[in-house]
Amino acid sequence: MPVAPSATRPRSRQRPGDVLFSGAALAAGILILVALAAVTIFLIAQALPAFTANPADVSKDGRGFWSFVVPLVFGTIWAAALALLIALPLSIGIALFISHYAPRRVAVTLGYIVDLLAAVPSVVFGLWGITVLAPAMQPVYVWLVDNLGWIPLFAGPVSGTGRTVLTVAIVLAVMILPIITALSREVFLQTPRLHEEAALALGATRWEMIRMAVLPFGRPGLISATMLGLGRALGETMAVAMVLSPSVIISFALLTSQNPTTIAANIALNFPEASGIGVNVLIATGLVLFLITLLVNSLARFIINRRKDFSGAN
Repeated sequence: MPVAPSATRPRSRQRPGDVLFSGAALAAGILILVALAAVTIFLIAQALPAFTANPADVSKDGRGFWSFVVPLVFGTIWAAALALLIALPLSIGIALFISHYAPRRVAVTLGYIVDLLAAVPSVVFGLWGITVLAPAMQPVYVWLVDNLGWIPLFAGPVSGTGRTVLTVAIVLAVMILPIITALSREVFLQTPRLHEEAALALGATRWEMIRMAVLPFGRPGLISATMLGLGRALGETMAVAMVLSPSVIISFALLTSQNPTTIAANIALNFPEASGIGVNVLIATGLVLFLITLLVNSLARFIINRRKDFSGAN
């Protein structure tokens, strides 16, 4: 008589390589959480004295920490938003050109150039901005003030050096452009071929095919790329510190000599000479920047999760 098979199968024995890889992956994940927790604890512990200190010791006007940090928060978000406004349309256009319009050789060459641009150090961008871009843009700023000065954004008096928040925004846009372009290009290339061919077979033009098939499929990845670029712009230090003529003010004027500075640039410029409670104040502003970037990334994750059910493979 045949013997009945056992009700339970013996557990397969894992190979040493699998055990090593899973352990390394788990350790890497735990290490990231530990590092993030350590940074958070350090920032909070060092920032607490700034929140409880005498307002006269925190800011020159004697109104306390928040009156000091609000203009810095404004300058950080304002410069990053301007940079994103400039870089995002260009990045999407370049990514679409590489992925769907350019011949293969041109696309490969242009892709290498974009990737190489991402490797340029920020101090080089700062030098380029202060020695080349700012003098070149100054006549343009004069024309804008003379002809469009009735618009508050272009109100005068115009800066005589070209070192304005708009110049900083252009430099930041050039810095984040390769990040957004490279990620968007890879996302657009993942669009299912059947979706593209179906749109073309129904009589759609190439642009209509991109609008109906490529952009909807790549929207979550495009949002992620945009948030990564925005995070780079929010935390950029050297380029902003080198180009901008900073002031702790709130102003929407783009072309004047008095410009709002950013949190990162303010820390870089003032930390070497800071002492006592001044160090805690700068660390507290760093904590605010940390919370801003965390909020931006959380918002991006929320937007992406709302579209997680969409799948180009369906």
